[in-house]
Amino acid sequence: MEYTTSRDGTRIAYERAGAGPPAIIIGGALSDHTGGQGLAAELVGDLTTIVYDRRSRGHSGDESPGIGGAVEREVEDLAALVEVAGGRAILVGGSSGGVLALGATLHGLPVERLVLFEPPFAAEQFPPVAPPDMPEQLTALLAEGRSGDVVELFLRRAVGLPDATVTAMKESPAWPAMQELAPSTVYDAVLTRTYPYPDAFASVAVPTLVLTGESTFPLLTASARELARVLPDAEHRTVTGSDHVLDPPAAAEAIRGFLRHPVRRT
Repeated sequence: MEYTTSRDGTRIAYERAGAGPPAIIIGGALSDHTGGQGLAAELVGDLTTIVYDRRSRGHSGDESPGIGGAVEREVEDLAALVEVAGGRAILVGGSSGGVLALGATLHGLPVERLVLFEPPFAAEQFPPVAPPDMPEQLTALLAEGRSGDVVELFLRRAVGLPDATVTAMKESPAWPAMQELAPSTVYDAVLTRTYPYPDAFASVAVPTLVLTGESTFPLLTASARELARVLPDAEHRTVTGSDHVLDPPAAAEAIRGFLRHPVRRT
């Protein structure tokens, strides 16, 4: 791993590979940099890929935990990575990582293009599922050391997974690793509370590719279509072989096609 330092002194861990225009791959909830390695491996012939641990995950620290300013701190983390990339980058965000990519662009980071895989916005027929005080509930459980309850609450009430699905996840070998990522759920909960609907990004004119899996949840399909409608320069495509778990070869093919389109400078 390599490291860069964010504005508040937090060390952010990342891996860089390939050659070509830089692309930073941003993971979603309860994931670390390893979740982006498959897509990075498919793109290294075309791009310089950077996969990283968002703060409070994996090898990255968190010098300023808490609800206040959470979005801004993650944007500052991305700003440090953009500097590592050379001052301008493509942002590739999956799930809540897509919301963060949009938030960073809205905050003025020098973003060349956006690729967003199933960012979880509410839509007219699918209102927000998380209670308004979700970040506060998660923070209270973290203060009591109840990491398992944090992850369970997040999956049930923020993600909206059925009880049977969460119960099966608790019995899987992956559960301990998910518990280690419990502090990061506060950041995802703040992101989705800050930006519940895609119309917050109506002024983001960066060329954008919005992707959905062909077998994903109807909520995420509706979210993607509405986001592509709201953004001034966006297109929506379906990725074969994917649900909410992205198929790297199919996604990379779509991304390469999108990158062949020239960027319109204004």
